[in-house]
Amino acid sequence: MTTTTIPGIGRSLISALTAAVIGLAIVIGGFAPAAAQQGSSIPAPIVIPGSQGRETSTLELPSMPAKQGGDSLNIPPQVPQTGQELVLPMRELRQQPGYEQVTVTVTEPSGTYVTGLQKEDFKLYMDGQQRPIQFFRQDLNTPVSVGILVDTSGSMTPKIPQARAAIAQFLRDLNDKDDVFLFAFSSHPFLLQPFTINHDLVMRRLALLHAYGQTALFDVIMQGLQMVQRGRYDKKALLVVTDGMDNTSASTVNDVVAQARRMGVLVYSIGIGDPNGSGSGPAVSIGPFVFGGDDSEHVDAETLHTLSTETGARTYIIRQAGDGEALRRACENISLELREQYTIGFLAPDPTAGGYRSLRVDVPGKSGADVRVRKGIEVGGRSAPTDLDPSVAGGP
Repeated sequence: MTTTTIPGIGRSLISALTAAVIGLAIVIGGFAPAAAQQGSSIPAPIVIPGSQGRETSTLELPSMPAKQGGDSLNIPPQVPQTGQELVLPMRELRQQPGYEQVTVTVTEPSGTYVTGLQKEDFKLYMDGQQRPIQFFRQDLNTPVSVGILVDTSGSMTPKIPQARAAIAQFLRDLNDKDDVFLFAFSSHPFLLQPFTINHDLVMRRLALLHAYGQTALFDVIMQGLQMVQRGRYDKKALLVVTDGMDNTSASTVNDVVAQARRMGVLVYSIGIGDPNGSGSGPAVSIGPFVFGGDDSEHVDAETLHTLSTETGARTYIIRQAGDGEALRRACENISLELREQYTIGFLAPDPTAGGYRSLRVDVPGKSGADVRVRKGIEVGGRSAPTDLDPSVAGGP
């Protein structure tokens, strides 16, 4: 082996140079991952569902850097809940033709939730015929995939701060494992935050809620029902916050109810305004703006109630637009209810025949208790009825 000697350079200098080279390599090696990590924090373009083929299909949203100091938006830690981990039916059962699941809510006449019930306490009927319960779960500690749909039409201008505060409380009350996404909607739905279990990200996106335009209520619920199916959990829910009537959707109320029937998603809603809508004259629309009329005080309570009744959820109507405390309590109650329910699984008979089947669940041992469950299920590949049953729609 040949050794090369560098004249005039001692061992100490060579050692120093070697240390410098090693140190430089460490700095460069540490910089690359940091740069990659910074690159990963750049938000992806937000796709506006249903806008493909228009002038643009993405909504570029500003990044929301974390606040420094004492104003950081941290979700308070969840109090550990005593209860089971996520329990799912066996794969063999889920894959059987005709397998369905429904969420059941049981309350006393006073409104108190009835908890601690067991499988044998329930009776399930399909088209009037009792069916065996194949799967049962108490949802005390069951994570949920949740979509939050917030009306940001022009009439919501004075109510946006209250909506932000109430939804922030809703997020705090959720199970920290819950999968959440956030939509804003006016004339079109906008996806502000895709599904995430990092509730802090959703919290920060609330700052992007700004009111303008008209109300595409039916379109956003259709989009929300489709998107929530991508959630990671088998229990799924939507929270709709609105203060108006739909006036610009391509979808109809029949479309929305049919979709809700197919999907089996709990559709909770909070309507802000007067459900009677006395009005003060006709409204005039110029572009995205509405002048005159009384849209800011008229909420489509009938449609919201129909959706909640059809899916086994609940609607809250807040008549005083400035009642931020009532709005907060409604969000808190909905978050609580998701923890006080039961999931029941069963097999529908003759699933290849398809079609809509009515559904009823009773708790015989709790006389006088209110049992809420979706009104029916859609079995097989046939579409749900396109026309509303008069009993569901509130009459012809």
